Amino acid sequence: MATNTVFFCKECGYESAKWLGKCPGCNSWNSFVEEKVNKKTTKNQNGYSSTFSQNSDVKKLNDIVVTKEIRLNTGYEELNRVFGGGIVQGSLNLIGGEPGIGKSTLIMQVCSKLSEIGKVLYISGEESETQVKLRADRLKVNSENILFLNETNISNIEEKIESVKPKFCIIDSIQTMYDEQISSTPGSISQVKEVTARLMYLSKRNGITTIVIGHVTKDGVIAGPRILEHMVDTVIYIEGERFLSHRIVRGVKNRFGSTNEIGIFDMKDEGMVEVKNMSDIFLTKSDKNLPGTAIAATVEGTSTILMEVQALTTHSYYNMPRRVANGIDLNRLNMLIAVLEKRCNLNLSTQDIYVNIIGGMKVDEPAVDLSVAMAIVSSYKNIVISPKTVFLGEIGLTGEIRNITNFEKRIKEISKLGYEKIYTNKKQIQDLKEKVDATLIGVSSIDETINMIIK
Repeated sequence: MATNTVFFCKECGYESAKWLGKCPGCNSWNSFVEEKVNKKTTKNQNGYSSTFSQNSDVKKLNDIVVTKEIRLNTGYEELNRVFGGGIVQGSLNLIGGEPGIGKSTLIMQVCSKLSEIGKVLYISGEESETQVKLRADRLKVNSENILFLNETNISNIEEKIESVKPKFCIIDSIQTMYDEQISSTPGSISQVKEVTARLMYLSKRNGITTIVIGHVTKDGVIAGPRILEHMVDTVIYIEGERFLSHRIVRGVKNRFGSTNEIGIFDMKDEGMVEVKNMSDIFLTKSDKNLPGTAIAATVEGTSTILMEVQALTTHSYYNMPRRVANGIDLNRLNMLIAVLEKRCNLNLSTQDIYVNIIGGMKVDEPAVDLSVAMAIVSSYKNIVISPKTVFLGEIGLTGEIRNITNFEKRIKEISKLGYEKIYTNKKQIQDLKEKVDATLIGVSSIDETINMIIK
């Protein structure tokens, strides 16, 4: 038995015998933490140290057959889309989110659906069997194919999995699991790294689909080394505001599909409920039309989401006016304000400006520039923009309206939802191949758009 003190990089998991100011692996500064490792080493028949070994035959790539059954239905279309069409059999998946966001609730509901396909083993290191049962009763989960194990020792977990032979395995959570051969505490970098490696080997060898729940830090990322995210097949985050009921399930890493997809659920007493029409959440249903609002359309994966952008401008009593952005990048907002001042002769330097995306949505694509700018103009000029009008376009530093991606996709969705007018780039309208019911109004600059609205 050997006892070592090693240093791990929190960002990438790089291991070093001494502390380093800069990580050679990911170039991060001050990211090394000390870990005491007390690990028994095992040697294979060649005398080399080895933790795992797996014997497999060499095959021709063309001889490997992939069937549609490789993807399994989770029971929820929104979640299937985030996974890339369904969870892949034998994959290791990591789900993270803030405390109380609904991770365990969603996973318990998924267990109910997966139990119709095969045996599910739910392993909890945080909650007792009574607590898990209370959640299952609240969600009305009742299946003979769901088994429960209250254990944190990875060696014991491996033995139970080998004997039970489940088709699906849930680990709640990875930070509570430990390897008794390592002296550091559960949740440490060395423990998380080792336990994840053993779970990955177990999943691939036996074809068990494993879902691992992970804690997040105050920065909103999965706790532990970043190598944890590199080891698993899929990384999914559950996002949402504390005071809002909807939850956004977002794919951050996916070896079997796109990472641009999102799914939206509504947190209710009976659990997580799918939201089929995403735009309903981000659009305000009000009888009164007020200044300072504009409609934008953003694309997340294969979904087009319409959302309401609100802006408020008011006289500032500070030497430096305030700029507040919720849901969009603050630097992007400052750039748009500068363009409005320079190109449209709007005196915004004396105004406090607040911009908010309704529903807690976060947008980082430039296609919403025009709607943000028009919401600011609407509030500053105290004019009402028709709620049946949508603005699409990126604004350049010279004030021109530039092309955007997925143009036809956005136009079709906007027209399908009954909107009457769409202000967008003039050249992209000419390239549109299919006719739509909405009226397309081509503009070439931001000041031209403002003149059309104020006329």
